[in-house]
Amino acid sequence: MENENPSILSHVSVGTNDMPRAVAFYDAVLPVLGCKKLMEFPFGAAYGKQFPEFWVQSPIDAKPASVGNGTHICFVAESKEAVHAFYDAAMAAGATEDGPPGPRPQYSP
Repeated sequence: MENENPSILSHVSVGTNDMPRAVAFYDAVLPVLGCKKLMEFPFGAAYGKQFPEFWVQSPIDAKPASVGNGTHICFVAESKEAVHAFYDAAMAAGATEDGPPGPRPQYSP
């Protein structure tokens, strides 16, 4: 069977200890990037444009979720305006930031 997903990743999962809060957060910010909730279960939810590429879930081993030091996830945005809209939605939904949106020439052109 040929893979119809144009992404280089099958999916990314992040853990949470507060599922309702996490789902409310991603429900608020991911639509800004054209994503929607595609699946929801008691243990998690999956988002994407067409495929469930981004998952938020309770850890499978039933241990508490913890921050993965060095973990970095970057969503594709169609424009600078979409980046700023996502940032604004994230801040309004309770996110914290490591710096406002803007060029990062040390990472890419």
